Amino acid sequence: MRFHSLPRSKRYPESENEYAIVLHRYNAILDKLFADTEVFVVTVDWSITSMGPARFPEPRQTLHADGIRWWTEPDEDDPDPENHTYTRLYADRRPWQHGCIDGLLRAVADDRLTEVFITDTTLQRIHHPYDGGADVILTTPAERDRLRDKHIDWLSSHPSGL
Repeated sequence: MRFHSLPRSKRYPESENEYAIVLHRYNAILDKLFADTEVFVVTVDWSITSMGPARFPEPRQTLHADGIRWWTEPDEDDPDPENHTYTRLYADRRPWQHGCIDGLLRAVADDRLTEVFITDTTLQRIHHPYDGGADVILTTPAERDRLRDKHIDWLSSHPSGL
């Protein structure tokens, strides 16, 4: 399921009022998915060596200071080692609270931080915010339909739903 973060599928907020709308929409969905549960908050960076410094450490390090390295995924398919990269996922576990990741969400809305996701601790429901909206993975079609129907005005008007 894909939700847009601003009316008329506007991609980037330009005022504090629009940031308030973006954060309201992100948090409304997150609250529906994760109220009274613990979540993993996951952020990503990448490097050209497995243990080397991140290519773009900020704002991830500042906004997700509690994230510990959880996983490193190598991309070594190219025969030229100069083109190898290592994607690193950082996670922290916390009780979900409305607004607890607003700094991360605002950076995502500005496209200053990419590849963030929030999931329950059993990895059953996933919320992946991006600049312009959020993709949400749910456990059943019925759960998806209930969430969709509650926020129908936040969906794309495009026939594909994108």
